[in-house]
Amino acid sequence: MFTSILYTLRPFLKFSLILIFTLFISRVGLSLWQFERFDGLSNIATLLFNGFRIDLSTIGYFLLLPALLHPWLMLSKYHNIWLRILSIIFFVIFFAVLFFELATPAFINEYGFRPNRLFIEYLSYPDEVMSMLFNGHLLTLFIVISLLIIPMNFVWKLLNRVVYTKQSNAFSAPLSSVISFITLALVLFLCARGTVGHRPINPAFVCFSTDPLVNSLTLNSIYSVVHAYKQFGNEKNAAKLYGKMDTDKVIKLVRQETGLAPEMFNNELAPSLTTRDPVYQGKPKNLVIILEESLGAQYVGSLGGLNLTPEIDKFNNEGWAFSNLFATGTRSVRGIEAVITGFTPTPARAVVKLDKSQQGFFTIASLLKAKNYTTQFIYGGESHFDNMKSFFLGNGFSDIVDFKDIENPQFVASWGASDGDLFNQADIELTKLHNAKQPFFSFVFTSSNHDPFEIPEGVVKPINYTEEQLSQLDDKELSRHKAIQYADYSLGKFIEKARTQPYWKDTVFLIVADHDARAIGTDLVPIKNFHIPGVILNSGKKHILDERIVSQIDLAPTLLSLMGVTNQSPMLGHDLNNLNASGRAMMQYADNFAYMKNNEVTILQSEKQPLNFTYDLTSKTLSPKASNNELSDIALAHVLWGSLAYKMEWYSSNHE
Repeated sequence: MFTSILYTLRPFLKFSLILIFTLFISRVGLSLWQFERFDGLSNIATLLFNGFRIDLSTIGYFLLLPALLHPWLMLSKYHNIWLRILSIIFFVIFFAVLFFELATPAFINEYGFRPNRLFIEYLSYPDEVMSMLFNGHLLTLFIVISLLIIPMNFVWKLLNRVVYTKQSNAFSAPLSSVISFITLALVLFLCARGTVGHRPINPAFVCFSTDPLVNSLTLNSIYSVVHAYKQFGNEKNAAKLYGKMDTDKVIKLVRQETGLAPEMFNNELAPSLTTRDPVYQGKPKNLVIILEESLGAQYVGSLGGLNLTPEIDKFNNEGWAFSNLFATGTRSVRGIEAVITGFTPTPARAVVKLDKSQQGFFTIASLLKAKNYTTQFIYGGESHFDNMKSFFLGNGFSDIVDFKDIENPQFVASWGASDGDLFNQADIELTKLHNAKQPFFSFVFTSSNHDPFEIPEGVVKPINYTEEQLSQLDDKELSRHKAIQYADYSLGKFIEKARTQPYWKDTVFLIVADHDARAIGTDLVPIKNFHIPGVILNSGKKHILDERIVSQIDLAPTLLSLMGVTNQSPMLGHDLNNLNASGRAMMQYADNFAYMKNNEVTILQSEKQPLNFTYDLTSKTLSPKASNNELSDIALAHVLWGSLAYKMEWYSSNHE
């Protein structure tokens, strides 16, 4: 009987060892590649041990169902058919695991993590993704596919040897099947759960470092993606990640941090709703917001970065420039969320993509449309990407201009018409809006500075890099630099032309980035990679270099005030026309949330105690400091606010 039990268990034991070995080799390889991110060999040992636990959990989930069927099907006359099916199951599982591990290095290079929810989100747009892969990542794609195809025959034969044994054709005894069933069920259940404690193992359970990449390497990539997928069905609730706070206290603290008088908040159905008078009291002005794709301060000379943006540098010396403006996230939809709705970041997806915010969710477009403004979105690509079109049409935008509407584009890239073509169309649209004699708001979103960085030939002048600079830049980064130069050039040409057009006179222009190119580093939240350019032109003010800490959520209230539009909204952002507004910013980086007030930072992690730091704006470094319970509470209130406001529909445009 013992032999019969052993042969029943053996396929699962052998296959588990194959998976463990594969994931171990992958994790060791990734760790050696990123060796400088570790504080000694003890950290690598911790990584490998915690990773082993995650791998066992992965195996438990994958194999539990076939393992429960296996002992009973081996009793039947169809056991040979079952063994063939089991071989196929093992084959599919192995190559799924292998695919995600092979895709990991390229994903880390781009995002600083193993594949996660971003991997899933991009799958919703196969045309754009395939175009990007074929035009910018063909070698990587070829390597991954080759490494999947080459070992297929060997792996199939190996797995057949794992499944089929000399005793495979022998029927199992009923008692041995019962014992095998109990053994497999118990072992795989414990492996999947990963612990005998109250809660099963999860990413927070095995995190041990202040470096988010190191914590990510503790997982395996298919576990990371599946874990992310599970969150889509039930969007991440901030309270489950960071801890609970009484709702009344949340409301009190977020109101307090607006700097507004308590009596301005008097709507129980919308706890953040206020009515703010504008600083400008003349005829309401038009508004154009230009959202620049993936443009971090690290590429802007006037902000201490590389000298790639002479046009933005010029605007920063002419308009109301923000030298310490911080994005709320690392994706375009998060930038849109902050700039267009003023909504605070959350660990869930941006509201642009959430179900309950597709209609009746507050945006500055809905506010302006109610005041008889024409509201328009202009984009050189397909506006359905990232659910933008649906969100905009449901929340105040009356007109969408996208790729199909661009007149005679001169250069079409993977993501659509070039920025030059986009701005030519924007000039046409703004002229039409001006001639219609109706106030307007136009939101222009660029795309040329997006991987794979396709731009027209001969427009950008080559940069004379030093040998030392060239040694630190790969081909992709050099392509990025050219794309940034082109995006800046196209922007400059547009503003130069706009200044000669009739619509310029009564229009406020905001130029701001959606996020930095890449947010990677050893900090729990790499704050330096949230630093972005932002400048308001034609504001009616003389040149200002605003050195306060500013968040993207502060821009909409400030613009409405400059336009002469009464701001009746649930937005929490500051009107920066008030020079006494205290500086603060908030940033969501995967599951980590940072709240910065002046130079103090609280970082919240999933199921861990808050950590406090001092941020040096000059050196762009975080230094640990003693706990600040007051700031930690403020940070928790703000990260909980977004989830509460979305769930309770406190951010409805119907409350205006």
